[in-house]
Formats: sequence, C-alpha cells, structure tokens
Amino acid sequence: MSLATFLLFAQLAAPLAPARPVLAFPERGLDDPAAYAGYQTRLFRDAAGNTLQIYLDSRAQRVVHLWADAEDESIGFTARAGGRAAALSWGSDAARVGRAGRARVVEYSLVADDPRIVVGWFLLGTMRIERDLQYGGQQKTAFAKGPFVVGEIDRLLAALARLDAAERARQLALLHAGSLEELRARRSATVTVGDAAGARGAGAAATVVRVVQPTLDALDTLTLELRADPSRVAIEAAGDSATLRARSGTRIPFVVRITTTGRTLTPIKREEIFTPAFLDYLAATRAEAARAGASSNAALSARRTERQVRGLELLVSHEKLMAGLPTYATYFGRDMLMSTLMLRPVWKPAMSEFAIASALRKLSPDGRVSHEEALGGQAVREASAEYATLVDSALAASAGAARDALLERARVVLRDIRRVRENYHMIDAEFQLPILEARWLRDPAVSDARKRAFLLDAADGEPRVARLLRELALLAELTAPYAHDPVTSNLVSFAPRDSGRWASQSWRDSEVGYARGRYAMDVNAIWAPHALEATAQILDALRTLGLLGDTLVRRAAPKGDESALVAYVRDPAALGAATARWQGASRHFVVRLGPADVRERVQARLAAMPEGERRHWNGVLAATGADRDSLVFLALSLDAQGRPIDVANSDVATRLFLGETEGPSRAPDASERAAVLRDVRTFARRYPVGLLIEGVGPAVANDAYASPSVWADFERDRYHGPRVVWGRENNLFLLGTMQRVRDAGTAPELAAYRRELMDAIAQVRTAVDASGFHSELWSYELHDGKIVPMRYGSGSDVQLWSTTDLAVGFAQRASRR
Repeated sequence: MSLATFLLFAQLAAPLAPARPVLAFPERGLDDPAAYAGYQTRLFRDAAGNTLQIYLDSRAQRVVHLWADAEDESIGFTARAGGRAAALSWGSDAARVGRAGRARVVEYSLVADDPRIVVGWFLLGTMRIERDLQYGGQQKTAFAKGPFVVGEIDRLLAALARLDAAERARQLALLHAGSLEELRARRSATVTVGDAAGARGAGAAATVVRVVQPTLDALDTLTLELRADPSRVAIEAAGDSATLRARSGTRIPFVVRITTTGRTLTPIKREEIFTPAFLDYLAATRAEAARAGASSNAALSARRTERQVRGLELLVSHEKLMAGLPTYATYFGRDMLMSTLMLRPVWKPAMSEFAIASALRKLSPDGRVSHEEALGGQAVREASAEYATLVDSALAASAGAARDALLERARVVLRDIRRVRENYHMIDAEFQLPILEARWLRDPAVSDARKRAFLLDAADGEPRVARLLRELALLAELTAPYAHDPVTSNLVSFAPRDSGRWASQSWRDSEVGYARGRYAMDVNAIWAPHALEATAQILDALRTLGLLGDTLVRRAAPKGDESALVAYVRDPAALGAATARWQGASRHFVVRLGPADVRERVQARLAAMPEGERRHWNGVLAATGADRDSLVFLALSLDAQGRPIDVANSDVATRLFLGETEGPSRAPDASERAAVLRDVRTFARRYPVGLLIEGVGPAVANDAYASPSVWADFERDRYHGPRVVWGRENNLFLLGTMQRVRDAGTAPELAAYRRELMDAIAQVRTAVDASGFHSELWSYELHDGKIVPMRYGSGSDVQLWSTTDLAVGFAQRASRR
C-alpha cells in the first residue's frame, strides 16, 4: 500500500467503536498509585483482537503504544512542559477502535494539565528500538538532537551506496525503492502539522500533528496523529517536534490516533487455555466474592485472579506465547517453557503441546532452543547488519565467483529483510525443554495415539520426534564431560565475552546477574541433573510408542555412533550413571558459615550502605535475631577457578519446584529433608541474612557474603540484585514448597518438618501480598525509616511467568480441601 493510499484509507475509516480497557495499572482498590511513581497504563483489544498497551511514564517523559501483534510494533513520543515531563492524564474511560482497509485504527483522549507542552522524539517502529532509546536516556535530551537513528540501517545505506549503479538498482528494487534517496527517507518518520476533517462529524476542523513511518521495504506503515480543536489549542511545528498551547486556561485536551497495517495475531479465549477444573475454581472465587461483598478479602482476591487470567489471555495467541507487556511482546523460549511447566496443573494438555511444538519448530540446526525471536523492525535491524557485512566482504573480494556468491547472499537478505530471526545465545532452555517434554509424555490424560501423532507431525519439514532427538543429542554432549569426570572444570560453562568476562546465559541475563561467574548454580546443580533424568523418561516413552529407531537416533546425533545420546539409547544404565553424577553437582556450590562469620560479613555489608539503610537493617537484626545462627546455602555461581561466589539467591526455588526426583509423591528421606530445609530457610530467613524482606517479598539475591566488587556491581545494575523481588521466584518457591508438604504426608515423625515448611509458605505469601505487587519484578525504597515497595522501572505489567500466580492459587485451594 502506498503512503498516499494509506493516508486516504486512514482518513476515510469506518466509524470507530468504543473499547474499554481490558486491564489498567494502577487499579483502584488493588494497587497503590504512589508505588507506580508517575506511571500509568491501559491495555486494550484492537479491532482484530490484538493487544494494544498504552503507557504514560512521567519519569521517562514518555507516552508509548505497544502493538503486541505479529510485528511487535511501538509508537512513542516525549511530552514536556517547561523542561519537565508534561502532566498527562486520560481524557476518557474508553478508547475507540476500528479498521480502514487493512489498517487497524485506535483513538483515545489525553489531557495535559499544562498551558503549553512540547512533543517530540517521535519513534515509530518496534518495541526493541523503543527500549534502546529509553535505556540510553536519549528521550530526555533536547528535541534538536533527534531523530533517533538505527545504526544498522545507516550501515545498510552506506553499503548500498558503495555498489555500482546497476547492482544498486537491482538491490534497491528488492526494497521497492527507485533510488537511494527514496530509501534514505524511510529511515525516520516524517512530521507535519496541518488541518484535517474531524473524525466525529462532517466539517469539524482539527489541527493535527501527523507522524508517518513506512517500513524500510515500504510494505507497511505506522502513523501517529495528535488532534486538537483549533478553537481551544494552537499547534506550531518546529523541526521534528511540535508545540501545543492552550488558547485559554491551563489545560490542553487532545486526541491521539494511531494506525498500522502490520500483520496480526489470532487471539485465544480462556476456555481454550484452562482445564475445566480451573475454570470451576475461577467461578467459585467469583461466587465467594459476591457472597462476601465488594470490600472483602475474597473480593480483592477474586479481582486479582481475574486480572491474571485477563493478562494471560492478552499474551496468548494461536501463533505464540508472548513473554510480557510492554517490553517483551515476542516469543521467549525460557519464559514459555518455565511458565508452561508451572501452569501445567491448570492448563489443558494442548498448551504443553503448543509450547513444545513452538520450541522444536525454532530449533537451530545443531539443536539449540531459540531464546528470543526478532520481529518487524528488529528483524530489519539485524538483517541490515548482516547485509552490510556481506556487501563489505563482497567488495573486498576479487571479482569472480566468490564476490558473486556474496552479493547473491546479500540480495537474499534484502528479499527477506523482515524474516523472523532467532537468537540462540542462552543455554538454560536446552535443559528446560526435555523436562517439559518428559512431563507431557508421562501425562496419563494424553493418549498414546495423540502423543504418537504429535511426534510424527512433519509440518515443519521433518517429524517432531527427529527434532526432539536432535535437542537431546545436544544436551547429552553438553553434559558428557562432567558425567565422565565430575570436576568443576567439566561443568557447563557460560561463554566467554570479548572483555574476558563471562556471558550471563541463564535467566539472570543482565551483565552482573551471576556476579560475573562462569558456572551457574541453576544450570549445573538444578537443570542439568533434572534434564538428564527427563532424557531417560523420554527415551522410555519413545520406546513404548515405537518411535526410538536406531537409525533415527544416529541421524539426530552429530557424532553418530560416537555420540553420547547413542550410547545412552543402547545402554540405559550409562545414562543412569551420568544422571547420578550430575545429581551430586550441587556439592560444588555449598557455602557454610558459622554464626560469627554470618555476623561479620553482614555487618561489613551494612557498613557500606547509607546511614538510613544501615540503621533500618540493624533494627531488623535486633528484632529478629536473624544473624544469631549458622547459614548454609548454594552459591549463585562459581568463578573461573571453580570457587563459589558467595551470593545467597532465590534460584533454589527452582530446585524446590522440580523436586529431588520427578515422579510419584513419596515421603522424603533424611538427606532430602535436609536439602529442602536448607533451601527453604534461605528464603524464609530475614534479610540482610537471608532473602525475606517484610512487606516486600524475598529478594532475588543477597550479596552480603560476597566481595565488595560484587556489592558495587549489584548497586550499579539492580535488575537481579538485592533490591528487587521477582514474581516467578516467589511462585516457584510456593509451588515447590507446597509439593514438599504434600510429599511429607501425615507421618507424626515429620510433623516438625511440615510445620516449618508451612510457616515459610505463610511468611513468603504474607510479605508478597503486603507488597501489592504480583508482577514480573518490583523493588523497594526506604522512606522515613520504612521499607516501601515500588514498581521497577523496566518491569513488565503483564508477564507470562507472573501469571503462574494462578497455579499457586489453584494449588492452595486444593490443599485446603
């Protein structure tokens, strides 16, 4: 669709229909607005049923629209008044949605409580690039420094300019451009100010700031319009920004209208997601709330549960499970697999099949699980970098076959510039996928015929069972060195960075998430042994289904007969021995501290804190006596020499959730009880000794026992440090510890053990509930000597693995019966 045609359709749109928010944060009665620190958001369904999130963030000075469709689109602008964030609020309770040809249209109202505002830093494209803008703080700089430019696209333009005229014309045609100048004009949005026919009535005039951004291949277009009544608001253009001024009074009402022609997703309803038992539970919570009254705890709990169900519906489509809104509206392998494992008790088996099929479809040729997909503008960005590198190599090569081959590869990249791209730089999903596969294969609710049909499905070019075995072959090779010789140097290592440090390749994927360690505890002490146990279960199930042919296994394994997987298929006892060795890997991570060591290290850490915080935490120690006993925990990671980096952490929640071994519930033996109590006590012991912060929840890490350099790292980058709580960790802990209580049964000799676990569950749940947050992550601040929970700035409002609250609630109700 040409730009002119698109704008014509946008102006001639069919009447828009009102649409109320599906969700809003903060929500009256559920959330403390002060904890959101000037942030507010609403989530809608557009005319295609796709999710649209709009947020107003005064701290970032930003208004952002995330269109969680097949392109992961975003439309953002900065609004300022006198050098500060403009005071914006919603102008009405509803938005208006509709279609114009293949374009989707959404319109809503805002009010600025300022007599004059300036808008700029318009950025229309993909949420990934919006993230980069904000991470760098560029949206807070002078508007004259704009527009935001994607460096990779500039590299593509420079590469095209270096080609001879004939080749350049041939390649420009692949992007539907007649000249380099035409293509260059698409790298940033055009901003104009003018008049347009009002949308609400014939002849009604409005002054419009119109921002238009075509895709690089000109096949789709995003637009943003800010519309105001010219009798009330004057608009003036100034380069790539515009000024809105109230003609009288101190308020500026205006309408925001956005449109896209991007590809859509297909929504799924809750009845397709949840089991009948869970839907009955949901109905029961509503009935209890109705009986108890609107202000009752039952009513608040029912509202939170419904909010999580709606959030999950916004993330799920027939095409994918998105990780979170607004920041991660794409496939994330880890998030999908973890959430599916946790939600299996409340999800229909088809959801597990969907997750497994998605991961297998996106496997790399050597069996790696995709961590994240690149869509829309991010795919263009990555393709642009690849294209520029190919052209540079081609032009550096001598004329002939080598140069021609490189140029042909460059043309292919341009031809498919918006192809979905996969990212394989994480390693934890390689261990998570087999565990989900094993639990699905062992599910008696799924018939053998259904399992066989699913595994033999070859819609993606080969039977799923072949892909499954390829991934198991990779897992077997990753774990083979330690299975052969269980020393720390044979553990699964993170990849080295160019800086000489180690990449964080599991869920704590910030730069310092693993305290710069090389060997992660969660990967080696938890995921690896459980993945090998799952491998044995998968192979047994495939034998039963008649799908474990020797030829198929050898084809999947990269080393043929020399592959570890082939050896395990031929000799199951060898796999059992490998699993047993890996089950002992936790010994490398054990940290033991006596009472004196605990007090000394905690006091050293407190001495490095500001006076107010030091006084507060010393008060907690005096009140709780948390530092009067010894402490044992599993270290977050090992350094390159195999020495523990002494950071107490929440990753043991995954160990509690997965259990000592996966199988029928049984009473734990003494060594298993000791390991469970060690991990539970890490969670339930008060910070700054353990993890639990009253009124907030368990911190994701406690660095008191590590070196000052680790303290400094976590102060600089707090995403996975002692100042944040992660919702997924709380739910892993609660689900896992509730299962450990069930395993203990009713034996009198285990009464004290059960009581300690139940007390820990109550303490963690009370702290989390008191925070008011059940989201991806949250933080806290000290105000007037008190700890106050706060929204974490880049946290997701709706996050896939945070909706696992639903499994926790369902399990708690079941435990009360």
